Amino acid sequence: MTNILDYVKWRGDLPFSRDPMNPVDTLVFSALSYIRYMGAESASFTLRDAAQTVFAQPEPLSHARVKQDLELLELAADSVRFGMSRLCLYREKFSTQLETQFAAMTFLLDDGSMVLAFRGTDSTLVGWKEDFNMTFQQTIPAQLLAAEYTRMAAAEIDRPMHLMGHSKGGNLAVFAAARSSPMVQSRILDVWNHDGPGFTKYLMGDPGYLAMVPKISTYIPQSSVIGMLLEHEEPYTIIRSREVSILQHELYTWEVMGRSFIHMENTTVDSRFLDATIKTWFASMTNQERNQLVDVMYALLASGKVEKSNDIFQLKNLRTYVKTISSDESLRKLLSTEFQGLIEAAKHARGQFQQKQELPEGKEEK
Repeated sequence: MTNILDYVKWRGDLPFSRDPMNPVDTLVFSALSYIRYMGAESASFTLRDAAQTVFAQPEPLSHARVKQDLELLELAADSVRFGMSRLCLYREKFSTQLETQFAAMTFLLDDGSMVLAFRGTDSTLVGWKEDFNMTFQQTIPAQLLAAEYTRMAAAEIDRPMHLMGHSKGGNLAVFAAARSSPMVQSRILDVWNHDGPGFTKYLMGDPGYLAMVPKISTYIPQSSVIGMLLEHEEPYTIIRSREVSILQHELYTWEVMGRSFIHMENTTVDSRFLDATIKTWFASMTNQERNQLVDVMYALLASGKVEKSNDIFQLKNLRTYVKTISSDESLRKLLSTEFQGLIEAAKHARGQFQQKQELPEGKEEK
């Protein structure tokens, strides 16, 4: 099935001045935000020139999240539609101490508008820790940086704005729009959240957020896990992915038809069951307990030689985790208690699904 790579090949000959922004375009820009662009902090380049700089590096893949990002960059840079857009105001911040992973960039389009694209979670352990902090903190550093970035971009460049991102980047786009001044909000054409998590309940009644809800488009795959987390006020559109379960979060698995995604009527039963389980589990804990659990798990993972999330499952690190847990009785007790809480939450969710005569796959009643 076709994805955004095929879309760029098909639609890349039409500039935005002839064919306006569509949902698939916004996922393309969200994916391009995962690339680390050198020199764009203080200058403006066409995407074509920026791509040449990336591919001139000794290891281009080290500037991308996955190899498909580089494939997309090459295709987009060679296209009329994306290649001549100008990349500017590139900002990036990473801090282990502040548990912050943030990046944003602006693309100036030939139709007179601009795209503010916010990077989602990268492969660093710090990036994932900041995501989990959302479960107990009203705001995380990346959200505040996104709001400040939007204020700065609006002041620097007087154009209508599209805000967008994938995963955490989608969350940042929504937060930045919600926390913008009424004057800046009037310039925001739309906000695109691609399978990004929601927020704790405090933001649901925020006037700035409620004012932006009509402009927010949220897309989730049919087995969404990440995009269903926490609270959303805005409706979401369900789209088809060729993968299963959590693997559907990968944006290159989302199926495209023409200028749109392939839509589905509902999320899968498994997705709804997992969402109900996690929400019940979170509701059973105080913010302090969530904070403690996240900090303990982060400390445990950091006890190995882990910088990237892929390092977690290396054998030497797994051995370190086992050794750490075995030697720390308080840690064992905490993990046991929270694991039991998760089991109870799953039982509660299962009971609700039984009442609806709806059960996850592989869990049919005998």
